Amino acid sequence: MTTLRRVTLDVLKPHEPSILAFTERVAEVESVDGVTASLIELDQEVQNIKITVEGTGLDYDAIEAAIDSLGGTVHSVDQVAYGEHVVEERRTTQDG
Repeated sequence: MTTLRRVTLDVLKPHEPSILAFTERVAEVESVDGVTASLIELDQEVQNIKITVEGTGLDYDAIEAAIDSLGGTVHSVDQVAYGEHVVEERRTTQDG
């Protein structure tokens, strides 16, 4: 069975908890080694954030459950990495 190593998510969350507390809670999921979060858009009601989660065997369901428990919603899965190591994207001639 292959291993989920990285997942990048587009998440809609309420203003509270703060992005600091929200990211910390996702980082507390047992299979997670690290999390980064970036604010993409802010309006009066919600925040749209991008979360990248890394680990040696991520439990996606547990990550999504943590996000849901904080009032967040996963809008899309924007990137995934499976396997023995993470392959970093490289520019190619098609990228221009």
